[in-house]
Amino acid sequence: MNPIKDHLKENLDLLFVGFNPSIRSAETGHHFANPNNRFWKILHESGLTPRKYDASEDYKLLDLGYGLTNIVSRPTKAADEITKAEYQEGREELKKKISLFKPKIVCYVGKGVYQEFSQKKSLPWGKQEETIIPGVIDFVAPSSSGLVRMKLNDVLAIYGEIPQLLRELNNIEN
Repeated sequence: MNPIKDHLKENLDLLFVGFNPSIRSAETGHHFANPNNRFWKILHESGLTPRKYDASEDYKLLDLGYGLTNIVSRPTKAADEITKAEYQEGREELKKKISLFKPKIVCYVGKGVYQEFSQKKSLPWGKQEETIIPGVIDFVAPSSSGLVRMKLNDVLAIYGEIPQLLRELNNIEN
């Protein structure tokens, strides 16, 4: 199974960071490709995208100012298959990517992703008080996996904070 391509460019408004690619994503070469994953539905219904994109259109998020990457590049069936060494290496790689590309906001798709990245155990949903990379806002959102037990409306409410945050940031810059 091969890693899938990141979708990155400088000065993104928003960078989504997942745990790692699913087997389905590795097979298709696209992020969040498992049909049970609600990522694309969540983006649309939270107001982040004008329509529901398909995983095969993941690269089109760049046109909206959004990027995609993972903390670990090796595809697995489940996140619990990721090793401590892979997380350690992934943390360093992710720090380099964020420092290089300087997105305004990094949205960690899953509290566990941010816990692995930040090494913090307890943290709230949404915008974090302290950031890992200076000048970049860290935002923690629920995983979009179909295994997540949160109600979809609760998940959408958290993701729905991001468009407002982006509007505020863009107003500050203008």
